[in-house]
Amino acid sequence: MTTYVAVDDTDSLNSRGTGRLARAIAAACAEHYPVLGVSRHQLFVHDSIPYTSHNSCAVIHLAGDDRSAADHAGAIAEEVMMADFIEGSDPGLCWAVDAQVTPPLVAYAQDAQRIVLNQDRARTLARNLGIPLKGLGGTEDGVIGSLAGIGLASTKYDGRYLLCGTVRDLVEPCPVADLLAAGVDEIHTLDGRRVEEGTIEIQGRKGPLACPIGGRAILFVEEVDGRYLPLKRN
Repeated sequence: MTTYVAVDDTDSLNSRGTGRLARAIAAACAEHYPVLGVSRHQLFVHDSIPYTSHNSCAVIHLAGDDRSAADHAGAIAEEVMMADFIEGSDPGLCWAVDAQVTPPLVAYAQDAQRIVLNQDRARTLARNLGIPLKGLGGTEDGVIGSLAGIGLASTKYDGRYLLCGTVRDLVEPCPVADLLAAGVDEIHTLDGRRVEEGTIEIQGRKGPLACPIGGRAILFVEEVDGRYLPLKRN
């Protein structure tokens, strides 16, 4: 069972990104609860939607589904966010446990990837599902994406990991065995081959970009001249 803490619209063009903030929240939560990972989820890009660079949200995954613990994790996230508030941002925060994730929430999250939504729909849905949803400054438009993040993360088939085990500590060229020991569950090429030996060239990134697939962290790679290069997927 999982607790999800989601944040959105927390940065500006000249500030640290939402992903970095989400990892800081994960570090603070890790003092109290096991952190399963931090994932990034792509939302709809449209001229009428203000966003910094790519309109994505981030979700911290914690082990367990106790609602009082979830509320505590939410309070930790709020404290970190308010201490690092960026002028010009419109942050939103929400949290939920698996039992609060229903088909309407997943439908809302999928809509957030293809159409323009508004705060009223987000707030009404969260209220009906008993999910805490907070705007922490500015226009508070971040409530739209943060709620969507919960629904997308819950499917376990969306986005990519910003934090997965100790993968970010690895440097290239990285042996496959090291990646599997650090938190990646499997490595595959897109044509269906499973990679079990060799090295992965991280290409200067702070860790390969594994994706949630059925609750497992899967890294997709392509083979170029005998080298394996990680593929970046939304």
